[in-house]
Amino acid sequence: MWLLYCVLHSLLAASSVKSFFEKISGNFFRYYRLAYSIFATVSLAFLLYFQYSFNSFLLINSFFIKIVVLLVLVLPGCIIMAVSILKYFVLLSGVRTLYEAKPAPELKRNGIHKYVRHPLYSGTLLFIWGLFFIFPMLNNLIAVMIITAYVLIGLLFEEKKLLKEFGSSYSNYISEVPMLLPNFKRVKAK
Repeated sequence: MWLLYCVLHSLLAASSVKSFFEKISGNFFRYYRLAYSIFATVSLAFLLYFQYSFNSFLLINSFFIKIVVLLVLVLPGCIIMAVSILKYFVLLSGVRTLYEAKPAPELKRNGIHKYVRHPLYSGTLLFIWGLFFIFPMLNNLIAVMIITAYVLIGLLFEEKKLLKEFGSSYSNYISEVPMLLPNFKRVKAK
């Protein structure tokens, strides 16, 4: 089911699929991102319900590891995801289409994006790996590995898309800011 979710998520985000829907939906295409966000959220909720609805083989059973992982991975991952989502909720969710016909693309390099180019992906990876160590079952390991591979492969396509969209300004951004793991020394040196 995770593989199906990842394929559908990527397919519906692909430029060619969006172009197809733009042709057939006309003026309603402005709501595509909103519909996509709703579909992604509902299908993810269903998938997570399914994922945690059955027991699987327990791989690790340590209360100490769970506490450490909660503090080191899950909480920071949640905070990074929350900051990213709150910062871009209106833009990324499609809500903006309710009051603006076509938002202009904008490369944001402030806030959390001074430290890492893809903070939502960084936070997501921290969070899901943390959840695995809190619920260290075989089915969760499989899901986390699929999601990690999906994110890493998706990042390659996302980078190409952003380079095409923003050109040299994104190229400069790549040379200055790491993709997933922040380099705080580099930021302080500026």
